[in-house]
Amino acid sequence: MEYPKAEIGVFGGSGFYELLDEPQEFKVETPFGAPSSAVMYGDIAGRKVAFLPRHGNDHQLPPHMINFRANLWAMQALGVKRIIGPNACGSLQPEIEPGHFVICDQFVDRTWGRKDTFFDGPVTTHVSSADPYCPTMRRVAVDSAGVVGVTAHPAGTVVVIQGPRFSTRSESRWFAAQGWEVINMTQYPECYLARELEICYCNISLITDHDAGAEGVEPVTNDEVVRVFLENNAKVKELIYEMIPRLPTERDCVCAHALDGARF
Repeated sequence: MEYPKAEIGVFGGSGFYELLDEPQEFKVETPFGAPSSAVMYGDIAGRKVAFLPRHGNDHQLPPHMINFRANLWAMQALGVKRIIGPNACGSLQPEIEPGHFVICDQFVDRTWGRKDTFFDGPVTTHVSSADPYCPTMRRVAVDSAGVVGVTAHPAGTVVVIQGPRFSTRSESRWFAAQGWEVINMTQYPECYLARELEICYCNISLITDHDAGAEGVEPVTNDEVVRVFLENNAKVKELIYEMIPRLPTERDCVCAHALDGARF
């Protein structure tokens, strides 16, 4: 089937299920099964955009059940070259407060059993993930945050846990002691799979809570995560709308050439 061509993709996170005005919807078929939902297609500031809520339209997919490969493949099928990936995250450091954004530059993977590569052979492929987030997109995100007036930390490491359970206090203290800033359940393998497809990817972590290991805070609940995310949805959309026209059409970053020298 012929799909319309989009240049930029956006994955919606918890509480973030709509982005485009009067979008067209397309059910995209992939070799890896069905994506989380139909892909919404539309226009922002003259740029063609594809939007896909990673948990599904009704948040029916918990983090460990998301078909990340299908989601990324669907974006590629529409011609997407850049992806913005906002998501709800917990803070591991006191200076990063609920309502802040973190534009991550590193991840630590603590998941297990997820389908996390498109390359199962026979051609062995090792793609570098030394710097997993697009440097060009990250600069645009930080600059755009300044324009729209949100507090955005320009770098940070997100530790990705399996879910759906939240961390124990001991796990949380351990992560914080490593100096990591953010905790989440969906960044891996989403951002890495984008790199395998040579798609640029930028994470926007919206901080919804202090994680369980923080002193003097109550353990996080899902209701609290969703409440803070919904309160800040307008800020997330405003930031994305500011970013999209600023993204260059040409790509000269490492993401665009990720497969060079990666195959035996």
